Amino acid sequence: MPSSTHPSSRIMSRVSSSGSFVPLTSKSASRHPTARPTATATSVAGQDIICAVSESRGVSSNVGLAFINLATAEVVLCQICDSQIYEKTVTKIGVFEPNEILFMNTAKESKLCYILQENLPNPIFTFADRKYWSDKAGHEFLDRLAFRDEVDSLKVILNSNYFAACCFAAALKYVEMALERAFVSHSLRIKFEPSQGSMTIDLASVVSLELIQNLLNTKSRDSLYGLLNECLTPMGARLLRSSILQPSTERVKLTARYNAVEDLSTKEDMFVSVRQALRGFIDSDRILTSIILVPTKQTVQYVEQSVNRVIMLKSYISSIKNIHQALGAAQSDLLLEICELCSPAKHRALEQLMAETLNESVAYQSKPLDLRNQRTYCVKAGVNSLLDVARQTYKEANADATELVERLAGKRSTNSDKLQESYDMTLDLRYDTPRQYYICIQSDHFEALPEEFINVYRKKNRTECQTLDLVKLNQKITDAHNEVISMSDQTIQDLLREVCTMVAELFRVSEAIAMLDMLASFAQLATSYDYIRPELTARLAIKAGRHPIRERIHSSKFIPNDAYATPQTRFQIITGCNMSGKSTYIRSLALMTVMAQIGCFVPAQYASFPIVHQLFARVATSDDLDANVSTFAAQMRGMAFILRNIQPRGMVLVDELGRGTSTSDGLAIAVALAEALLASHTLVWFATHFHDLARIISERSGVINLHLAANISEDASKMTMLYQIAKGPVPDRRYGLALAKLVDLPPAVLQVAESVSETLDQLARQRNCNSRTVAIAKKRKLLLSLREQLLLARNSTMDDDSLRRWMIKLQDGLSASMATLELDSNAYSEDVKLDDHPVISEEALGSESFKTNATTSRQSPSKRSSTVEPIIINQIRNRPTQIMKALC
Repeated sequence: MPSSTHPSSRIMSRVSSSGSFVPLTSKSASRHPTARPTATATSVAGQDIICAVSESRGVSSNVGLAFINLATAEVVLCQICDSQIYEKTVTKIGVFEPNEILFMNTAKESKLCYILQENLPNPIFTFADRKYWSDKAGHEFLDRLAFRDEVDSLKVILNSNYFAACCFAAALKYVEMALERAFVSHSLRIKFEPSQGSMTIDLASVVSLELIQNLLNTKSRDSLYGLLNECLTPMGARLLRSSILQPSTERVKLTARYNAVEDLSTKEDMFVSVRQALRGFIDSDRILTSIILVPTKQTVQYVEQSVNRVIMLKSYISSIKNIHQALGAAQSDLLLEICELCSPAKHRALEQLMAETLNESVAYQSKPLDLRNQRTYCVKAGVNSLLDVARQTYKEANADATELVERLAGKRSTNSDKLQESYDMTLDLRYDTPRQYYICIQSDHFEALPEEFINVYRKKNRTECQTLDLVKLNQKITDAHNEVISMSDQTIQDLLREVCTMVAELFRVSEAIAMLDMLASFAQLATSYDYIRPELTARLAIKAGRHPIRERIHSSKFIPNDAYATPQTRFQIITGCNMSGKSTYIRSLALMTVMAQIGCFVPAQYASFPIVHQLFARVATSDDLDANVSTFAAQMRGMAFILRNIQPRGMVLVDELGRGTSTSDGLAIAVALAEALLASHTLVWFATHFHDLARIISERSGVINLHLAANISEDASKMTMLYQIAKGPVPDRRYGLALAKLVDLPPAVLQVAESVSETLDQLARQRNCNSRTVAIAKKRKLLLSLREQLLLARNSTMDDDSLRRWMIKLQDGLSASMATLELDSNAYSEDVKLDDHPVISEEALGSESFKTNATTSRQSPSKRSSTVEPIIINQIRNRPTQIMKALC
């Protein structure tokens, strides 16, 4: 196998010679694909994550996971009770995208290892001895590394999660042995993430919905993450990405975020102050991590970097108070909590400690020369007399370099080393890290340079060079700088040891700033693009919803649409012309659901969402050449995965299922899968060109038909897409013929096509005559819909008068619908009895009341209009609230 591309591959190779860690690179080409769909990863630049995996033996798989982020000093532990195809494990690992995955030596041929190789892009595996997976070692690491105030609670968690504790020990042992790094005591952020509490989005859905990156252009911002990422800090951007991949299912947490976003978006002064305070904030997670994660062998470079980190830490601490001041007008609980964490009183001791050691004017600089000067003068004068002498040497050497360039700008030397008259040349003294000081000559053309200029680099409009004297001065300056750093090291290390005792609070502040940055980003979007606050209810109801990404691209042309889904309208079949907007419509629902469950406002006039626990989307299927499967095979793999893992509180989007095979087979499979999804009681949006599918299952309870409207002229010479959702199946089933006419097919071909289409329609109408079974299904569906509307009305805020009018209208509509069903159904004569469909109890309404209502329903419209009002209407008029309670 090829060698590993991980940065620590050389270290791993050395360690593996002793038999401890053995690296193994990506999946073998000889392996066959599993039933699990493959997704493309969406990596995060700069992340360095190690993952350790362990699983139980037996039928029920308990999988332990430990993720260590070496860039942010964060450990995430998980223990998942997974299925035989390890769907939750693959999804969890895909969210973190570790650089390397650790397995036991005994797991090389395990099913889990095989599935991870097939479903993760280019995984790098390292196999270690079983002895490193020790729960006892995990508890010892916990006692030594966890924040002091969190040790006891984490112990309780690890005691009941054996496999997570074992993975925790293996991952930390790998960091110490293979990477030769160690964490400072009581400095590590350790979190346990249970399998509950967040929405599960499989990797294929992440890719097809473009949650993190665009499908066509990975550098484009046309993705949900690119749209929402108005964050000003690296911490906020990382939190946003994590939230998108794992949306919350906790109502309390989401409500707190909504309140905070509303607080920020309605108070302009506070919002502007917060954004200003966040601007230019350094990556505090990385700075704190660099302080607590130290190499086992210290070098000169490490000592120099320690000074840099202290300077950045000082800038970080001094910026915290700005956040506290900006949140002075906050009223939401979450913002008040962040404000309290950023209180200057909590960090006064650390500020005083740094003020006693560091110069007040020291601040982190981005330019190399300024940063070197800050490193040199960061420690206060008078702490060490030898340090002051070394600084004076450094200062004088820098002054000599400046003087040398000024002298060269006025004179030039010849072979006789005799100074001649003034040479008309502008010389600039510049600095970069590799060369240190060098001379820059701004000119487009030179006849010749003086001989004492060496190391000449000619560029487009300038020349860069040095002299031998300048090279000697650079060496002198470097020696003086290194001496200053060496003398400052003891003072710096003492300061860092004191900082490490307070690092837990600093990490909590960093997390609070990340949350504030993400919320401020949401507030920016809400005010800029007219987003509204969603509600969390038992139904999905959206008025004038917009696709958040597409409306940014087509802001002046995008047409909003409504959506409504309840248990009795949970399976929505969407038909329509090609390019009418079916895929855009169902994608917009998924994206708005994700936005609502990360705490963001949504693009609509009104929106309410149920809390979704799973999201599956099969909306962008094509041939998978790597796995050697066709479009249809890829669809079947994806749908098999969904059916094995779907639960009632999920959301499924299916687009053009069965299009990769024959029409009859595709329709048959689409009907069978639709029946299975309908039985799962989850929310489903099923976009299809199979119009027979809409007819076959239209009478099932929970199914409704929708279509995307289009106008076709009478002579079919023009077709206009309205991009508007409408009730019922698509009215004109021959839009394909209309599209064919627009491309100038031969008239004879079109005539034959129309004739065949008419014949097929006639045959379909003959087969579709009403039957007794269809009539019963229609009535049952109507009564179940009535029950659902009554339940919704019971929880509504309508007053008595409005409720009375609504119920009278509801009864009239029910009576008319029942009468229509009776007239259309001539295949049976026996009435559907109340006992067969116990939706409304006779005790609630009285047998006479219901009898009168049922009799009225069976009469013709003309007779029903002259019938005396049934008793139920009088009861509703007199006692609406009590009747509602009785009905429901």
